[in-house]
Amino acid sequence: MKLTKCIVAIAMMATALTVWSQDDIKNTEFNPVTTGVTSLAITPDARGASMGDLGVATEPDVNSQFWNPSKYAFAYSQAGVSLSYTPWLRKIVNDIYLANLSGYYKIGGNDNQAVSASLRYFSLGEVMMTDGEGASLATINPFELSVDLGYSRKLSEKFSMGVALRYILSDLGANTMNVNESSSASAFAADLSGYYTTFPVIGRNECQWSLGFNVSNIGSKVSYNGGNDPAYLPANLRLGTAFTFPLADFNNLTISLDANKMLVPAKPRLEDFEDNLAYEDALQEWKDKSSISGIFDSFSDNFAKRITYSIGAEYAYNQQFFVRGGYYYESKYAGNRQYFGMGAGFSLNVIRIDASYMIATAQNSPLDQTLRFTLSFDMDGLKGLLGRD
Repeated sequence: MKLTKCIVAIAMMATALTVWSQDDIKNTEFNPVTTGVTSLAITPDARGASMGDLGVATEPDVNSQFWNPSKYAFAYSQAGVSLSYTPWLRKIVNDIYLANLSGYYKIGGNDNQAVSASLRYFSLGEVMMTDGEGASLATINPFELSVDLGYSRKLSEKFSMGVALRYILSDLGANTMNVNESSSASAFAADLSGYYTTFPVIGRNECQWSLGFNVSNIGSKVSYNGGNDPAYLPANLRLGTAFTFPLADFNNLTISLDANKMLVPAKPRLEDFEDNLAYEDALQEWKDKSSISGIFDSFSDNFAKRITYSIGAEYAYNQQFFVRGGYYYESKYAGNRQYFGMGAGFSLNVIRIDASYMIATAQNSPLDQTLRFTLSFDMDGLKGLLGRD
């Protein structure tokens, strides 16, 4: 058995972006989208996760690089940095995790531009390599890493756009022929995003209504096993809206909705073809297809069933204490990820701490009881604490 293919399968399974059940396996329409570097699609921050994995149109924060980089142009603080940590699949293993570092800085004298960056590191823990007879060969530590830089700018008082460029490295451990040689794949990708926000007056209350979009991970494929196993990046289109209204003095409630569509064509299935030859031809065509062609083809592939939805709410008291909740839904034909998120946050002048907890509704989901933690620092708050202008 080819060891590299085995490791790729482990990595795909470890990210748990598909939740299987008996009903799904029996259903002939079950066909989730598979990609390489699936860790790029994992929500890194506790705030977005606690609202059902959403954030494309919510109020800007330090972690906007993942959701919508264009929001940084509307950030209230001059700069910020955050560190997030997610123990992954703790119901199965205890050494897989996602770590994410994000930050931004407002530039120029008109408060309308920002530069941003993030670093993601997904560790698959220790994996023991064995030969065909089960004998131990080596212990490897596969990982996936990405680093990106972004720029956002206000194009009007209510609208901004942003771009982000990303380098991706997926090192799944060992070469097919020699376990002492590293076998890794790399790729480049880009994001394009936009954010619109306005402040309508309803009754006597000034509210905030925002819209956002983010087209992310548009780029080259990653090729494992010497180029014999190309995989699409998890290219994605996210649209969303958020509405904030005051409940009383210093009390605000935000309701948000995101819709998400993977821009990747589904892999052909053997049961959909009359013979193996036709299946092999379709599979080869799928492998040879460019990532750009795959984006267009993804819109004709059971479009409605491949859209996921997130709805969430955030209650804020004096912008210091936050309570959040949300729900994420994916069709059982496309992966069957369905879960509730909940969480809370506490903010001082300099530091903010957020935590989230996931409760899966799909039976035997490995995502159940997932925890996330985010620690954020605000530069304006730090300057105020030090008494500097």
